[in-house]
Amino acid sequence: MFCFHHFLESKFKKWKQNAITVAGGNGYGEGLNQLYFPLGIFIDKKKNIFIADFSNHRIVEWKYNAKEGQIIAGGNGEGNRMDQLNRPTDVIVDQQNHSIIIADQGNRRVIQWLNQNQQILIDNIACHGLATDKHGFLYVSDWKKNEVRRWKMGEYNNEGIVVVGGNGQGNRLNQLNWPTYIFVDTDQSVYVSDAYNHRVMKWKKDAKKGRIVAGGNHNGKNLNQLSSPQGVIVDDLGQIYVADYGNHRVMRWCEGKEEGEIVVGGNGEGNQLTGPSGLSFDDEGNLYVADYNNHRIQKFEIIL
Repeated sequence: MFCFHHFLESKFKKWKQNAITVAGGNGYGEGLNQLYFPLGIFIDKKKNIFIADFSNHRIVEWKYNAKEGQIIAGGNGEGNRMDQLNRPTDVIVDQQNHSIIIADQGNRRVIQWLNQNQQILIDNIACHGLATDKHGFLYVSDWKKNEVRRWKMGEYNNEGIVVVGGNGQGNRLNQLNWPTYIFVDTDQSVYVSDAYNHRVMKWKKDAKKGRIVAGGNHNGKNLNQLSSPQGVIVDDLGQIYVADYGNHRVMRWCEGKEEGEIVVGGNGEGNQLTGPSGLSFDDEGNLYVADYNNHRIQKFEIIL
């Protein structure tokens, strides 16, 4: 892992501690300038922000520098019709065909929207987090079965392949306890926020068990602990960023290190977070955090 090398210490990124609110921040509600418990987020190449607006049962897109969002999926009340969503938890955009793929948790389905046409990709799944890789696979975490499955995109008429967990609920290295968000790197290793084990797991491709790469020292606020981790991203240096939901901070861990460091939030000065959930970077390295309990998306600008 690159992040062991001391000569790269100087290249470790830092972010301004005062965030800019780039979506929501106008109290909770269903107005186009409001969010209601935002969860997963996705930033495209143009810095447009796609948000799983959980309690509004919709996906909204906030264009770069916009003062309000537009509803691009759902927004027709809570329900299980094709044009409705029920507590969506995550969203990813296929930038090839501009379709959006949604973890429609309350309806137990993964659904694709393309120009207001909907198609159920995967049914009867307790989905939470979504990820894709460069080989055209879709990964979905299942919080009830405590596993992550993988499908070839476009080929969903099968059960998928279990790539993480699938050994029941528990805290062994081959188990999960409420997996939330996931990230897949270029080697097809899968990183999973294992919320109720208060750790992030890394499963290499075809592994039978994972290794703990963040947390795993029970629920707590020390630098070697996490509290119900949510969003997770790994950068090109192999550094793991995790939304430490219960501690209201974003942590950075190097694989193999005993403890992480606080990137934003926590007890520092600046615009604070209350229950950070989704995480994303834009192409410049700015950090975006879904500030769940404050009903807004916070952007922390990178210090170059």
